[in-house]
Amino acid sequence: MSKIDLRSDTVTQPTEEMWRAMAEAEVGDDVYGEDPSINRLQELAADMVGKEAALYVPSGTMGNQVCLMAHTRRGEEIILEDEAHIFMYEAGGPAVLSGCQLHRIPGERGVLHPDDVRAAVRAENIHFPETTLLCLENTHNRAGGTVTPVQRMRELAEVAQEAGMNIHLDGARVFNAACAEGVDVRRITEHVDSVQFCLSKGLAAPVGSIVAGTEEFIARCLRARKILGGGMRQAGIIAAAGVVALQTMVDRLEEDHANARRLAEGIADMAPFTVDLDSVQSNIVAYDVDPEWFSAPAFLDELRERGIMANPVTPQRIRMVTHYQVDSADIERTLDSMTEVLSQW
Repeated sequence: MSKIDLRSDTVTQPTEEMWRAMAEAEVGDDVYGEDPSINRLQELAADMVGKEAALYVPSGTMGNQVCLMAHTRRGEEIILEDEAHIFMYEAGGPAVLSGCQLHRIPGERGVLHPDDVRAAVRAENIHFPETTLLCLENTHNRAGGTVTPVQRMRELAEVAQEAGMNIHLDGARVFNAACAEGVDVRRITEHVDSVQFCLSKGLAAPVGSIVAGTEEFIARCLRARKILGGGMRQAGIIAAAGVVALQTMVDRLEEDHANARRLAEGIADMAPFTVDLDSVQSNIVAYDVDPEWFSAPAFLDELRERGIMANPVTPQRIRMVTHYQVDSADIERTLDSMTEVLSQW
């Protein structure tokens, strides 16, 4: 039985075109700035998100952390959404690497309100840390792949400008956000000073993320990347797949969104599950399990026996993520398998 892997869009395998590009990649020493494949990727990425320069890094977490290091000084405060990836899943990086304090604000489905951000900015007082950075996440992972609309990005940028803050965007899935909004990704990124986005999620490249901003900012990120050991020498072998990802995988993200919508609507019709359909805006479907029926891990164990893989977020919450290796037939098989498990419970 073939497996359907809905654990994350990070499980994607390179496309045939990516494999060919990697096999034929021209490489050099990137620490000297001499890897032509990496240079090409960085130039393409910067242009696509409307920034002066870009930097290739091994992971999204490193991308976010080098940006925080470049934006802040020790003892400053960063505002971000309550369940932002930077807070939840980056191993305390802001404290360890930047020496910064995090000020978390609850959002609505992961989207911050400008008034809440404005109220969170510290007044001038020697007892308070300086508020110098606002971090946004678009799409928002923990909220279920929800999108911060362009208009809200603009409003938040105005608040940040008033307060003298920079804005960093954790845009791990920012191309999904642009797809969901039906806009060019630059309409989102124009409102931020820096952006990190992943090549290895819905875009299906095997490794790496991009950081983009001004040339001066990227120079600071380069130093931060060096501190973290992120210089990868002849990494053009993998960067070549990133070029293909940006050229060929962006426009097809709408297929993943359509599959996620069909999956969510099918799950919503099943008695033990609760799905906030309004939160299913991109390629992530998160839903709750009635504890009187079973736990999320117990249900997923049964699905795994039928070749369907997904992850529990909590003991009663499940997340499924669509990607290019999951087609509409796989979605129907997943729903049929879920129905079969329920009938035997």
